Amino acid sequence: MSGATSAQGLSGGCRVFTIPAGLSFVDALAEGLLARAADPLALARGTVFLPTRRACRALREAFLRAAGGRALLLPRLVPLGDLDAEELLLAADEAPVLDNLAADLAADLAPPLPGLRRQLLLSRLIRQWRGPGGQAPREDQALRLAAELARLLDQVETEGLDLAGLETLVPEDYAEHWQKVLTFLRILIEQWPAVQRAEGGIGAAARARRLAELQAAAWRRDPPEEPVIVAGSTGSIPATAQLIEVVAGLPQGMVVLPGLDTETGNEVWDAVAADPGHPQHGLARLLARLELTRDQVVPWPVAAPPAARAQRRRLVDLALYPAAATPRWRAEIARIDATRAAEAFAGVTRIDTPGPGEEAAVIALILRQALETPGRRAALVTPDRGLARRVAGALARWGVAVDDSAGAPLSHSPPGGFLRLTAEMVAGGLAPLALLGALKHPLAAGGQAPAAFRARVRTLERLALRGPRPAPGFAGLKRALRAAAKDPRRRREDREAARRLIDWLKGLEALAKPFARALARAKTLRALLDAHLGFAESLAATSEASGPARLWAGEAGTVAADFVAELREAAGDIPAPGRDAYPAYLTALLSAKVVRPSYGSHPRLAIWGPLEARLQQVDVVVLGGLNEGTWPAEVEPGPWLSRPMRADFGLPPPERRLGLAAHDFAQLLGAPRVYLTRATRVEGAPSVPSRWLLRLEALLGALEPEIALARGSAQWLAWAEALDTPGPTLPAIRPAPKPPLAARPRKLSVTRIETWMRDPYDLYAEQILKLKALDELDADPGAAELGTLVHEALEKFVAAYPADLPADPEAELIEIGRKVFAPERVKPGVRAFWWPRFRRIARWFA
Repeated sequence: MSGATSAQGLSGGCRVFTIPAGLSFVDALAEGLLARAADPLALARGTVFLPTRRACRALREAFLRAAGGRALLLPRLVPLGDLDAEELLLAADEAPVLDNLAADLAADLAPPLPGLRRQLLLSRLIRQWRGPGGQAPREDQALRLAAELARLLDQVETEGLDLAGLETLVPEDYAEHWQKVLTFLRILIEQWPAVQRAEGGIGAAARARRLAELQAAAWRRDPPEEPVIVAGSTGSIPATAQLIEVVAGLPQGMVVLPGLDTETGNEVWDAVAADPGHPQHGLARLLARLELTRDQVVPWPVAAPPAARAQRRRLVDLALYPAAATPRWRAEIARIDATRAAEAFAGVTRIDTPGPGEEAAVIALILRQALETPGRRAALVTPDRGLARRVAGALARWGVAVDDSAGAPLSHSPPGGFLRLTAEMVAGGLAPLALLGALKHPLAAGGQAPAAFRARVRTLERLALRGPRPAPGFAGLKRALRAAAKDPRRRREDREAARRLIDWLKGLEALAKPFARALARAKTLRALLDAHLGFAESLAATSEASGPARLWAGEAGTVAADFVAELREAAGDIPAPGRDAYPAYLTALLSAKVVRPSYGSHPRLAIWGPLEARLQQVDVVVLGGLNEGTWPAEVEPGPWLSRPMRADFGLPPPERRLGLAAHDFAQLLGAPRVYLTRATRVEGAPSVPSRWLLRLEALLGALEPEIALARGSAQWLAWAEALDTPGPTLPAIRPAPKPPLAARPRKLSVTRIETWMRDPYDLYAEQILKLKALDELDADPGAAELGTLVHEALEKFVAAYPADLPADPEAELIEIGRKVFAPERVKPGVRAFWWPRFRRIARWFA
């Protein structure tokens, strides 16, 4: 069979198809492509474009299921945002008709500017900007502002708009606040294009858009002989919609749409096209661009969904009518068979829980129950990352490992946390909490056995860090240890331990010295980062393993190593942040990077975000966090442009994101078994159910006889509560310690006799076990510490003027006191109370 014939066997004659919501999109797509392939090689000659990389992986797995596990030559699977520039250039060189295209590619396709480098460059421009007060933002503030500016840039580049269009927004038409914002956005209009040209790159969004446009142009000029399929996209991105339009017109092209509503009347469909918040709005716009009616879209040739799920899909479409069409509900409801409606929603259960903790426990139980049926697959879908983490933690009680597909910030991982804590430790002058946070981290060893190192840290904490804060730096710690070594009230073992710790601190000081010097003197971010990494690796080393081997080990370590390598490359000539700003600066960068485990999860359970769940379907789906503000998220225009400004500039309305979220929700409701969960209170405040839940309840409640979503809250909450209900307890025998006579105290004060009678165990802990409560960490100084500081100031004054007094003794003593009561030695809140008292003492003394 010829290649052309094989290709025709795969593509068939129709161009645009749809897979209904009641079916698993990737499974139906795989089955249909296998059925349409005329021979085993025909499948491999095609190319399938999908919205995301995860969708490509899901389709590969679907092909495996559809083929019953036998080997296949799969088509080429390509994410829509990841077109191959080199392949386009090669195709242009091979086809004479495409010489102009090759020239266009060479001119337009600059290499992508790395996102981290772009953020750092934008932050440098923001630091140079001076607002109305003439003050520049802090380094970490500039970095966060740069991330928001980068998002705006991505939106502008995705839509193919020109930044110069911001000049057309007349400031006088908007409130004063927006006039100031437009002044700030001149950074993008006037300075950013020159910076980008100097870097020789373009944004990733702009490059992806140009690649899609150039691919579309290439196919218009020279249509490919092999099949090309675009599946699962709603065409919400203009360049993608253009590519879909071209593919729909190719001789071997096919477009497969996800869950197109083909049954709603034309009058309602017109309202859908005008409502960006409707789940079908994106598809309506795409069909209008393709100049197709819904009658011309053909159902994908696979088995239809079960009747009950098909009816559920129709009811969901009715419930999510545009606001302008909801008056038609009354007429539509009159034509609905209530019995069939009840059967359609028999597999959907709504569960309301008192709080997020209870919601996570219930969801974990639902997922755990699914595992009791062999082969059953279940997933939690939620945009709430906090809920996802809670559910993963709750499943761990049964030894079930399920990782959130959205990942966790690198700053929360062991290597990311270690980098953050070591930065806070040195930049904060060895403040007790920051110091202990870094030195008690599991990666900290300082060239010793980890157990021995932690024992020394605990001794340091007890002898020098409990109570009022010591003076800053290693000098302050050594001074506190010398005082402990001479304190006659301490045990001899503690005094000897304090002397040994002084030598140990000298080694730690040597490790931290290059980093501390870089914090004060480094000119570039790269130099500061190198010093920080050197200290972190030295501190992570043990007596048996090197620091890099421990710090960069495992999946999180690999991500962290890639991050610091990318950051070093991007840092270049970026100025180093100030000493105080560096920890927050580094934390902002670390938080933007995500760690996703690549293996170890349960094969039949998953936790997905709505984006990861697109096109996939499992047997049991839990849609969690269905509260307004969470799912759907609040629709905000962003910090830079108001709604009218976005419309004038040409950006799409924010409600388009709401429409995409609604489409995800409607598609997921097509699963065989669905649980809808929410917490009635979040962070102590009442929550509002998702608008989609309210619409479903309103529609079903209007049917006769009345139908409502099945409520399983009471049963599931009772089971979740039973998990933590303790079993019967046996009373323990009351302890009756009887120390030997020699160990008992021979005399007690009157107050201790009273303690003996009231609480003998208190006396036992103090007198027999010799236990003593530790002082608080970084405690506020008391009267004794105030007296010490006052005497120190007086001592320095007397030493400076042993014979004659200065002309103004009060002013001189106050000047000495300013140094003694410096902020690094006395907390600002405590100094506010103590400083006026010292001034009065100085006046009296003078």
